[in-house]
Amino acid sequence: MDEKIFDDGENAYFSNLPIKAMVEEIRKANIPASISNTAGTYVCNHIMYGLMYLINKRYNHIRGGFIHVPFLPEQVLIRANTPYMNLEMISKALTLAVKAAINNKEDKKNAEGSIC
Repeated sequence: MDEKIFDDGENAYFSNLPIKAMVEEIRKANIPASISNTAGTYVCNHIMYGLMYLINKRYNHIRGGFIHVPFLPEQVLIRANTPYMNLEMISKALTLAVKAAINNKEDKKNAEGSIC
């Protein structure tokens, strides 16, 4: 906590996946999706940072990123007003994301993301 993950790492890394193309494909299937340029501040961030650090330092010929998925319906029974999605839809969205990553070497050039 409050320490660098790797002393020789950058302050931040961004996904090198075509994230706009991935979100576009998921939305075409009427599945909600959005771009976030942060993996959060705990385990998700640590995993994303570690992956992108490794890509940057050793495997710069591969692409990587992090995808948050919603809770399953049964996981929100005691969490009021928490977004959720059924497993079939999550699986379909992830499949579409992978296909878009394979089919798009470059990302789309449209404005995308969230406003704070």
